[in-house]
Amino acid sequence: MAEQTPGSPRKPRTSVKGPLIFSAFWAVVAFVGVLVFSSGGSANPPRFDLAFIAGGSAFIIVLVVAAMLAMSHKENPDHLGKGSGVNLSSSKPRRNPPRYGANPDGQDNGEPRS
Repeated sequence: MAEQTPGSPRKPRTSVKGPLIFSAFWAVVAFVGVLVFSSGGSANPPRFDLAFIAGGSAFIIVLVVAAMLAMSHKENPDHLGKGSGVNLSSSKPRRNPPRYGANPDGQDNGEPRS
């Protein structure tokens, strides 16, 4: 079930260090921002209660969003990188790719198709 061996570092996708640091950064930004702007001027004392509420809320919200994005991550299948579009292989591009305004017989009259 688990592919991790003891003593080896985790893969970046399963590591929790990155989202925690990211969340802590935005929590500090919210804390400082609310602490500076909620006092209403230099004559009033700083509002630490609002700053702690904003910092904690920002930490939780950013951590939940980062966790949801990490859980929804899915690698692309291998066959998508092989070339299945207009240029089937980037080393051999098509000489005359079809144009959007071309008639069904392949002739381009310069007018958009309807």
